[in-house]
Amino acid sequence: MCSTGNNAELQPSASDPALILELKTRRPLSLEGRAGCETWSVDFSPDGAWFAWSMGHGIVWVVAWPLDSEESLHEDIDRGDKSFSCGQPVWGLAFGPRPPKNTASCSVKWGKKGLKNSTLLLATGLESGVIKIWNVLTGDAVFDLYGHEGVVRNLVFPQNGSLTLISSSRDKTLRIWDLTHKGKTVQVLSGHKDWVSSCCVSSDCSMIASVGRFDRMVCLWSLRSYTFIRKLSGGTQKTLYLLSSCDFSPDGALLATAAFSGSSWWIDLWDPYTAEKLATLADYFEDYGQKISAIQFSPNGLHLAIVTDDRPLRIWEPGKKGMVMQTKSDLRSNGLCCNYHPEGGVVATGTRDGYVRFWHASRTVPSLSHLCRFTLRYSVSTHQMEPLPLPKRILEYLTYRNIPDHLRTCCSSDDEWEN
Repeated sequence: MCSTGNNAELQPSASDPALILELKTRRPLSLEGRAGCETWSVDFSPDGAWFAWSMGHGIVWVVAWPLDSEESLHEDIDRGDKSFSCGQPVWGLAFGPRPPKNTASCSVKWGKKGLKNSTLLLATGLESGVIKIWNVLTGDAVFDLYGHEGVVRNLVFPQNGSLTLISSSRDKTLRIWDLTHKGKTVQVLSGHKDWVSSCCVSSDCSMIASVGRFDRMVCLWSLRSYTFIRKLSGGTQKTLYLLSSCDFSPDGALLATAAFSGSSWWIDLWDPYTAEKLATLADYFEDYGQKISAIQFSPNGLHLAIVTDDRPLRIWEPGKKGMVMQTKSDLRSNGLCCNYHPEGGVVATGTRDGYVRFWHASRTVPSLSHLCRFTLRYSVSTHQMEPLPLPKRILEYLTYRNIPDHLRTCCSSDDEWEN
């Protein structure tokens, strides 16, 4: 097993059969449980060779993946652990650039104003609103981005190989940055009335989705024209609830949003092209104060990872009555974030105590029908699908309207599910 440096230790665990291992920080007991310890964000590099972990107190740890690999002994580049000291709490991070599908590598070439060689970057969003850009291979800070006036909660590189960075902040805005020009701000997207808690980009790089934690707004923006498209709404009867996370399916045909109130959490599935709410998965419980923290689609689009207060991880196949996988009940799991390995099979989750856990995820082989839908919907919108002379059942499947419009769990039970 490889070393993870002087500030962290790697521990296998038998507490849950789905748990592969756990990374724990080595911090003084006086700091345990105090504000600043949280792992707010984790990420795998686009090729899956690196893992980044905001381990609390302004430190980001980057380790070669897999953690027990011997490949680093036979490579020319430095595959040792790297520690980036950001000087203040790190709330968001993202590797980039992210090459398009079926592209083995993405060569990034900057002129006199930037990098000159191919490189892998790590963007870190800080509590002050500053975004620091790092060269992963050298461990050097490249430059800082200034503009946000509040916590930078989410960072995303679009999947087209470009050095464009999208950020969301508690200052109620999203910003689009051009890193080829040392982080020139291309556009500021305004419209939310309070904290922007999460943002994501569609796979075809046409849309940005964002959710406001307190204003309860789900907004869609054009990444091509930098304009507001629409707000998604409807269906919920809750007057007091918070939105926490969002994610596009890999084919761009679905948008999942996560919300919670005092006695329940739920996930809505939307058609981003028509603004139609397709389905809702809800969970109700007796203990107040629980929440859903993060969601993410698997790389093949079959599953959705879910992080909640009562269980470290659930994995749901949209439309199914049961979970594909769920960890043991743990009312002190304190999960904050999750991220799939780009090849699937592993999900990393970060916790409020600053730890990272790696879980086995289903490697289900997609059906031929799913692969056909996935490929078709990647390039064909709902509006383009609907006029096609297809049988109703096939059209419903291709537009994800075959998903039951409401599913609910029963008090987080392992067994009881009902329509």
